[in-house]
Amino acid sequence: MSNNQLDQKAVNVVKGLIMDSIRKANSGHPGGSMSSADFAYVLYKDFLKFDPSNPEWADRDRFVMAAGHESPLLYSILHLCGFLTIEDLKQFRQLDSITPGHPEHDMTPGVEATSGPLGQGFCVGVGMATAEAFLNANTNDDVVDHHTYVLSSDGDFQEPVALGAATLAGLWGLGKLIVYYDSNDIQLAGPTSKCDCTDFKKVFEAMCWHVVEIDGHDHEAIREAVKAGQAETAKPTIIIGKTVMAKGAATCEGSHSTHGSPLSHEEIEATKKCFGLPEKETFYVPEDVVEHFQARFPDLKALAAQWKEKSDAALAADEKIAAFWAHANTPRSEIKLELPEFEAGQSIATRKAWGACLDAITDALPTLVGGSADLDPSNQTANFRKKVGDFAIDGKTARNLAFGVREFPMSVILNGMALHGGVIPFGATFLTFSDYCRNGMRMSALQHLPVIYIYTHDSFYVGEDGPTHQPIEHVASLRLIPNMLVLRPADARETAACLEIAMAQDKRPSALMLTRQGLPVLGKDEFPQVEEGVKRGGYIVKDCEGTPDMIAIAAGSEVSMAIEAASMIEGKKIRVVSMPSVEIFEEQDQEYKDSVLDPNVRTRIAAEAGRPEGWYKYVGIDGAVLGIDHFGASAPAAQLAEKYGFTAANFAELMKKQF
Repeated sequence: MSNNQLDQKAVNVVKGLIMDSIRKANSGHPGGSMSSADFAYVLYKDFLKFDPSNPEWADRDRFVMAAGHESPLLYSILHLCGFLTIEDLKQFRQLDSITPGHPEHDMTPGVEATSGPLGQGFCVGVGMATAEAFLNANTNDDVVDHHTYVLSSDGDFQEPVALGAATLAGLWGLGKLIVYYDSNDIQLAGPTSKCDCTDFKKVFEAMCWHVVEIDGHDHEAIREAVKAGQAETAKPTIIIGKTVMAKGAATCEGSHSTHGSPLSHEEIEATKKCFGLPEKETFYVPEDVVEHFQARFPDLKALAAQWKEKSDAALAADEKIAAFWAHANTPRSEIKLELPEFEAGQSIATRKAWGACLDAITDALPTLVGGSADLDPSNQTANFRKKVGDFAIDGKTARNLAFGVREFPMSVILNGMALHGGVIPFGATFLTFSDYCRNGMRMSALQHLPVIYIYTHDSFYVGEDGPTHQPIEHVASLRLIPNMLVLRPADARETAACLEIAMAQDKRPSALMLTRQGLPVLGKDEFPQVEEGVKRGGYIVKDCEGTPDMIAIAAGSEVSMAIEAASMIEGKKIRVVSMPSVEIFEEQDQEYKDSVLDPNVRTRIAAEAGRPEGWYKYVGIDGAVLGIDHFGASAPAAQLAEKYGFTAANFAELMKKQF
C-alpha cells in the first residue's frame, strides 16, 4: 500500500475501534468521534511531539480533547501510541477502567486534561499555551518549546466561555496555540443551524486569530493547515475543518442520531464492509497499521533524549535561567514564604492583608502568575500588576494576567496553567462573582489542581453596592465542592496563615474569602496560637478556665465579634473557636477535634455572615446560629450590621438565650 492508502486504512481502523468500544459499552458518542478522526490521526502520526516511552515528558506538545464526548477517538489513538491496551478499549465507560466516558487526566496516560463541560477544554488549551509562552520567555527554546493543540466541536463555541478565552488568546498573541474546530454542523438535537448563525471565520479573525478553512477529511489539507499554524508565531491559529457527522457510516452518515447513541450491530458491520475491515471482527487492529502509525516513534524518542541534553546544557550555561527553572520545578509544599507581620490594635481588611502578603512574596516567587477580573485595586492586585507588568502587553515574561470582566474564562485558563505545570496560578474577583467561576472551580477540584482563588468583598458588609454584590450563599456553596479548600480568615494574621496553606497545596484548589471592612488584628501577646491554630482549620482563639459553659464558633469577620460578645457575658465561661477552614478541621484526628469542640459541652452557638445551615453540624439541632438566609440591601455597612444583628451586643443576647 502507498502511504496515503495506509493512512486511510488506519483511520478506518480507528473508526472501527470507536464503533466497537461504544457498542460494547452500549453508550457513547460515535458521530463526532468519527468526523474528527482524520484530524486526530494526522496530528498524532505526523506532528505531535511526544515521547512514546514517557507520556509525562516535560517538553511534549499538549493535546486537549475539548470535545470530551469524543473520548473514544482519543482512546483509540492512544492505543496506537502504545499507552492503552485493547482490553482498556473494551472496558470503555466501565467501573474502575482507565477509559471513562469523558477523558480524565489523572486516570489515563496521554490524557492532558479532564474535559466534558463544553467550552472549557478550549479555555484549558489557552491556559496551557499561556504557561508555555511564559516559561519559554523566561528560559529559552532549548528548555521550553512546544505547541498546544485543541480539538473543539460546535458545542464548544456555543458556550460563551470559549469565546471569552479566545479574545484573550488573540490579545496575548499565543502563537503556539493551534485549535482544530470540527465543524460538522450537527449536535444532539439536530442541525446547528437551528440555534446558531455565527460566521466563526469572521469572529476569530476579529479576535486577532489566524484562521484556516479546510476540508476536515482531506489529509493533505490537514497537514498544510497544521504547518501554516506552526509557521504563524504571532497569532493563535484556528483550523476550521468542515466535516461530516459519522463520516463513513453506511446509512446514517450526517445524521444527528449518531451524536450520542451507539450504532446498531448491522450498521457497524455494513460500515466496516465499506471500510474494507473484517465485518464480524471487533477491536481489529492489524500490524501494518500499528507499524505505519509508529514509524516516527524512533525519531520522537531521540528528540526527547536530545531535549534532555540541550536543556541540561542551557541550564548549566545560564545561572538566571537555571534559577528560574529551579523555581518552576519546586513542589509547592516545599515553598517557604516570608510574610509580613501585622501589629495588634490595627484595623485591617483581610483583602488588604492579602495585598500586603502578595507584595511581600512577588519577588520571591517568580512563577506566581495571575490577575484579577478587572478589579485590581479592589482585589489588591494593583501593586502586583504595576510591578510585574501585564502578560504579553508588556512582554511574555510579565506575570499579571489582565483577564478583564471574564470570571469564567479566568477560572478555566488558570486550570490550564496548572495542568501545564511550572507556574503557580491565581485569580481574583468579588466573592459574589464566584458563581461565574463555579464550574471552573469544580473542575479545579475534580482534577486536583492547586489553583488559588482570591475572593474579596465576602459578605453584606460590601454595603452600598447592594444585594447584587453581597454574597449570602456563596461560602456555604463553595464548601460543598469536594476537594475544595475554603479559607475564611478572621484577621490579617489568619490571612497570612491561610495564604501559606493555599500556597503549599499540591493536589487541591484553595479559595480565600476576604473582607472589604477592617477587622482588628489579633495581637500575638494575647493570641499567640493563631498561626498554628489556622493550620488545624479550627482552634481555640479565646478560652476560659475549666470546662466551658458554652462554645461559640465563628469564621472570618465574625470571630472578633464573638470574642467581644463573650466578654459581655458575666458569670458564664465561654470558649470562642475560630474556624477559618471547615475542610482542614475535619481532617484532624478526633482527639484534636474533641479538644477544641469538647463533646461534653452541649451549649453551643455559631456566627457567620452567610447561610447558617452548615454550622448546625457543630452546634447541634438545639444550638443557635447567627447567619443570613435572605438577600442584603443597599446601605452603609454599619447600618446593615445593626439591621441584621451582626453586632457583639446582639450576639451576646443570643448567647444568653442559650443558657
